[in-house]
Order: sequence, then structure tokens, then C-alpha cells
Amino acid sequence: MFLFPRLPLVLFSVAVLWVVSAGFGAPAPVAALEKPLVVAQELHARAGLPNFLSKANKPGAALKVAYLGGSITAQPGWRVKSLELLQRTYPEVKFSEINAALGGTGSDLGVFRVEPEVLVLQPDLLFVEFAVNDGGTAPEQIIRSMEGIVRKTWSALPECDICFVYTVTEALVAPMLEGNFPRAASAMEGVADHYGIPSIHMGMEVARLAKENALVWKAKLPANDEEKTALEGKLVFAADGVHPHVETGHALYLQAIERSLPEIRSKSGNPAAHSLPLPLAADHYQMARMVPASEATLSSGFKALDSAIDPLAKRFPRLKSWQTAAQPGDTLSFQFKGTRAAIYQIIGPDVGKVTVTLDNQLPRTVTLFDSYCTYHRLGTLVIGTELSDTLHTVKIEVSSEQPDKGAILTKRNEWVENPGKFAGTAFHPGALLLVGELRK
Repeated sequence: MFLFPRLPLVLFSVAVLWVVSAGFGAPAPVAALEKPLVVAQELHARAGLPNFLSKANKPGAALKVAYLGGSITAQPGWRVKSLELLQRTYPEVKFSEINAALGGTGSDLGVFRVEPEVLVLQPDLLFVEFAVNDGGTAPEQIIRSMEGIVRKTWSALPECDICFVYTVTEALVAPMLEGNFPRAASAMEGVADHYGIPSIHMGMEVARLAKENALVWKAKLPANDEEKTALEGKLVFAADGVHPHVETGHALYLQAIERSLPEIRSKSGNPAAHSLPLPLAADHYQMARMVPASEATLSSGFKALDSAIDPLAKRFPRLKSWQTAAQPGDTLSFQFKGTRAAIYQIIGPDVGKVTVTLDNQLPRTVTLFDSYCTYHRLGTLVIGTELSDTLHTVKIEVSSEQPDKGAILTKRNEWVENPGKFAGTAFHPGALLLVGELRK
């Protein structure tokens, strides 16, 4: 059971190892796929971007570029700059953006988001950026999710090209200083190799400057000549060591893409629909789907929140509607056949605790409120992972037990100055995240 806060730092996931038998020609158990860290390299062009580049060479074409990632992609940085680069490079083509960046989320939510937020809009090119937010995620979980993103994309849009891009932070740079990719990017490289997907590590130059002591990880941009002199010619990467300054860190990210394009062009063959080989991992997440919470069985205390008009739901328009319940005893229940289940929800000052029952297991009480719940944000309540691929029953009940919100907030020196703001035991589900299918 784990909550994924919408935070600017790395995202940690729960992964339970699933052991499978592998026969001749069958995909291997994912545990066997773990490899040593991959040697760091800015570009692996692999099969290139043949379909996208072929279209880009046709004057008058209209192409959509999708960006699926976390808060670094959400910034007006490499995402905006790379689209501008493509427009400058192919001035007779009209490029438009599909922005599917969501702060504080990793590939294990991205695999559920890719279909409703990206694929329905039919992109021609998909950039995937999760190496930072997957920094604390088990490699086997990364492989399941990233492979799911690839297989879902090429099943729906076989002519859509994909490019993995990796970013870096002060906390994750250590392996790169020794010449290796961090663990998350290394796991993603296994997926990229298997499917011939180009990958660009946009942080190689950042790591080089850091190793040469020519970079400051955390600082404001210099505002005057005196502050510039104090930096002794060093580049200021970010204000927090994570989210690059648009003018500096993101500029380095763009330069990596710009350097990579010529080789990607040279490695791109004739355009053709992408075919799906045997999976890399038997337990990949191609079957990941986001099902509206309204399709679960809801007790009478639940109320729908329309994202077009409700003040809370309007802040989270990624879903057309949300459900809310606040009375102890209100329940959400469903059955599904599959291997993973979670709830996509809004958490914030008014949430409380829920009791979760999976199959015949003992009920577990989960505190939805955490030390960042001074505002509303998106979160994920994981119910079960790497389950047997059979029929499962889930029941979630709003608890009458109120968490000690003052004590929780104190952990981050967030004092409760307005206790009324934090009253309530609400539960705000929006969707069921299932690797499998809902059963009525």
C-alpha cells in the first residue's frame, strides 16, 4: 500500500517480485532481466525515428509531438525548446504539442495515462521522460511500465515513433560521474534496446560540468555582475538541484537533443509500421487501463464532481469527473481480473483514512493524508501489485478514524494554523488503475 505524492522529487514505487516459468521462446521472468549499470552515453540512435522524419520532410505536413513525463517536462524548458527546434529545422511543417507532463509521477502512472492523455490524440512522435521520478523504483517495475508504454503505443499507433529521454539531478548524478547511467535509466535502456527505440541522455553535459567543478547544482541565477563574478564562471543548473533553470540547465538539455538529431537521421531507415516482438518481460503492463471510478459499485454517499463546474474537480481536468465521499461507512467496491489495482485520487487537507480489503486478506487501514496535504494534488493508492492473474475483489471504505493531521504536518514544520481547513475524512477517487479488466 503506497501513496504517490505529487512532488518535485523522485517517486518511489512498491514492487513485489512475480516469479514465472519460462519455456522455449517465452519472455523471461523480469527478475532475470536486471543487469549492471549501463555505460553512460549521450545518444543511442538505434533504429532512429524513420516515420516521424519521413513526415517532417514533407512540406505542409502537420505533426503532433507528445511529451509524457514528470515535473521536469512540465517546466517551460526542454519540452518547449525542443518543439521550437523542430519548427526551426523543418519550417515548412506545422508542429503542435501534446503536453502530458504531470509532476511527481513516474512510469508506473504514465503507463495508465498514455492512452487517455496521449494516444487518443494520435501523436506522430512520443518523448518519454521518467528517469528522475523513477529514481527510487525497482528496475523490474520500471521495465513493466516502460514496456507497457511502448506496447500500448505501437498497438494503437504502429507508425508513431518513440524516443526515451533521460534527465539528471544532484541526488542521482553519482553513477554518471563514474561513467555509468543511474539505475532507472539503465533499466529503461533494456527496453529501448529490445524495441530499437532511440534514447538521449540530456544530462551528460551536466554531469561533465559537475565532475569538472564547473557547475553549481543549487542557486538562483545571478542577478548582477557581482553575483556572476562570485560564481567564478560556473554554470548554475537549478534552484533546487532537480528542476533546471530554463536559461541554463534546460538549455543544456536542448543542446543534447540538437547534437543527437543528425545521427538519429542517419540511422533512420525507410518508414514502416512498428511491429511488436515477443515481450521483454512476461509481466509487462500493456493491459494497463484507467477505468472511471463511476464504473465501480459506489454507496449512496458518493457524489460526482464535474470537472467543468466543480471548484475542486476543475483543478484536475485530466479526468472529466471525480467521485467524492466523506461519511464513514461509504464504500467503493469492484471486481477485476488481472495483476495490479490502484486508485487515482485527489488528496489534500480534507482527506482522512480508508480501510482497504483485497480478496480474503485482512482489512488494512490506510492514511491518505500526508505532510504535503496543505493543498490538493493527485495521488495514487496502490491496492495490490503482481497479483495472480485471476479474479480479485476490492472494497474500500471511508474510515471514521481521523488521522492526527497536526502531528503529520509537524514532520515538515507545517503547523496547523487553521484547523478548520484540515477537518474532514474525505475520499476523492477518480479512476481505477487496473492491469487487467473490470468485472461487474
